[in-house]
Amino acid sequence: MTKRKIRREEALEYHSSGRKGKIEVVPTKPLTTQFELSLAYSPGVAEPCLEIAANEDLVYEYTAKGNLVGVISNGTAVLGLGNIGAAAGKPVFEGKGVLFKKFADIDVFDIEITTQDPDEFINTVVNLEPTFGGINLEDIKAPECFYIETELQKRMQIPIMHDDQHGTAIISGAALLNACEIQGKQLSDIIVAVSGAGASAIACCRMYEKLGVQKKNIFLCDRKGLIYPGRDSDMTETKAEFANGDGPASLEDVMRKADVFLGLSSAGLVSKEMIASMLPNPIVFALANPDPEINYEDAISVRQDIIMATGRSDYPNQVNNVLGFPFIFRGALDVRARAINDEMKIAAVQGLAKLAKEPVPDSVVRAYGGEPIMYGKEYIIPKPLDNRVLLYVSPAVAEAAVLSGAARITEFDIEQYRASLESKQTKVRQFISGIINGLQKSRNKKRILFTEGDELKVLRAADIIVQNGIAIPVLLGEEHKIHELASQHDISLDGMEIVNVLNLEHLEEYATLLTHNRQRKGMTMAQARRIVRRRIEYGAMMLESGKVEGLISGVNLRYDETIRPVLEIIGTDPRYSRVAGIQAVISKRGDTIFFADATMNQHPNAEELADIAIMTAEAAKRFDMQPKVAMISFSDFGSSADESAKTMRNAVALAKQRMPELIIDGEMQADTAVAIGKAEEHFSFSAINGDANVLIFPDLNSANISYKLMATIGEAEVIGPILVGMNKPVHILDRNADVNAVVSMAAICADEANAKERHK
Repeated sequence: MTKRKIRREEALEYHSSGRKGKIEVVPTKPLTTQFELSLAYSPGVAEPCLEIAANEDLVYEYTAKGNLVGVISNGTAVLGLGNIGAAAGKPVFEGKGVLFKKFADIDVFDIEITTQDPDEFINTVVNLEPTFGGINLEDIKAPECFYIETELQKRMQIPIMHDDQHGTAIISGAALLNACEIQGKQLSDIIVAVSGAGASAIACCRMYEKLGVQKKNIFLCDRKGLIYPGRDSDMTETKAEFANGDGPASLEDVMRKADVFLGLSSAGLVSKEMIASMLPNPIVFALANPDPEINYEDAISVRQDIIMATGRSDYPNQVNNVLGFPFIFRGALDVRARAINDEMKIAAVQGLAKLAKEPVPDSVVRAYGGEPIMYGKEYIIPKPLDNRVLLYVSPAVAEAAVLSGAARITEFDIEQYRASLESKQTKVRQFISGIINGLQKSRNKKRILFTEGDELKVLRAADIIVQNGIAIPVLLGEEHKIHELASQHDISLDGMEIVNVLNLEHLEEYATLLTHNRQRKGMTMAQARRIVRRRIEYGAMMLESGKVEGLISGVNLRYDETIRPVLEIIGTDPRYSRVAGIQAVISKRGDTIFFADATMNQHPNAEELADIAIMTAEAAKRFDMQPKVAMISFSDFGSSADESAKTMRNAVALAKQRMPELIIDGEMQADTAVAIGKAEEHFSFSAINGDANVLIFPDLNSANISYKLMATIGEAEVIGPILVGMNKPVHILDRNADVNAVVSMAAICADEANAKERHK
């Protein structure tokens, strides 16, 4: 992956355009009426104040403290820019806040303190304790940073972490665990050569020792060479902690007997010859930024047996602190920890190391160029954009806090906590979780056919489906290819069924059935024999004949290529005139609204729109939602005589005739349907008062455009298309669907199969 060079003008424009800087404060409660203002401030705010005054722990219940971290610095060691001061460092500290928010949904106030006196700094931070749930110390120079962090940890009862020390230690610690495993080395035996003796280097040495490296095997070098006992030049208490050796030595000398090189110093300090001199199967962490101690290409050119990590995103094994601090604080905040102790840091190390061994989702693979990513020499730590880090690190940290006594919360279920994180991380999971829970409890697991069962993403989805007890995946594909992929990617085929397309059974049976069903539509036996050999048609016949209860397709085919043969074989539900495609759109604030029809019917008439409204309402009920249907138009309740508006009006009347209990109204504008207040103020007669959760659009264009705008500009999550109106459960995937989307659609398909069985 190439790294685009950042021009000065681009960086300045990015920070200065529009609203200055990178952050803003956004209210989390409604403030649209006088009553809400009175609740937010005077007089309503007095009530939580009095509760907190009586019990200070309630500050976590009634304020944002439990999700608020202070990023605090005096700007004495900024990013490699050095002691540029508090104000000059503010763009960095705002950026740190953005990362907290993006990766772990933690709010941040960055605070810049204009003092270089450690005690004055400490006193200032201590007095901020009522504000924050945790403190991230940032870019403070050594050795003062050690003293500041230690004193703050003594005097404060909230988590304190100097990320420049511990972030790199935790991430590289995880990398070290996996690198040693791959290289066949024992932590207790390895010799580590370290270039650099600043905050990060010392913290790494301490972490490596806690993980099992012997202190006597860690050789620390600064710009004057090896730090050895009795050296009288440029020694500090922290450097002396790792003094080793018998006398003066250079970094070059130390590396000759090293298994591991850790660089936290400057570019160009390590030569090819120094790498070549290391012990067999060397591990090289050249972490100087932006340029490492030795270039990646140079290092691997002289050692084929090397594992190398850098701080750069354009090479394998990036040691990036964003893999640590957001998720460590997330876990600490969620159990209201009083500190971030060694047990919590080691738990973070182990969580990261464990995740690197798991199969990498398609979404992460795409984000890093599309090439396969598998545990091995070029993948020993997770990628920074892997959103599963939250689910591995935060629960491990939270559990360690509880077990070590650092947490205020003592009742803790790690699996329940992980599930809650996952639902917050993706509202799709929250939306689907109720369906999955029901399917897990069912003894009658539905057999769901995948017509592209020899595709890797389908296999991975099938593995998840089996592990979670959602359904029985039936894989239609080339059997040898399925087994090869499963073996290559460590996927168990237990609990799945395979239908080999190279040796299909039931061909004559299906041809006969198809001929019988379509003989009055021009189908001959000879044609049927040819047709049922094709995957989609064979799969549809399996569903039609009852050998499976649901069908998923579309990974490799266009939507229209898939839907046409399925419709011809399966047909529509007798109650309806057609099939529709709906999208479940989940907004950033968590509201779920169904958009229909976004895929099938280009210009539906009133009768067809009534069908679509009823079908979509029934789908909403399956998701435990009380459907409130709004027929969307540019017109509000007769304000236009346009034919399109009349069609929507007529559709409302027809739907009410067919389903009198349905809550439906229109025609209405989109904001009338979903904005609380407008209908109440202007259309008090409406059955919809800004609370619609089903939106029926006048045509396919408007529905398709609207949900895609919501997904792109509104950053909504979308599940779909969900086919409604089929005679049997069939769902066609978007070709860009990832593994999670396949799992979600399979759950929807299995749930629909259960519903159809109940209503027979």
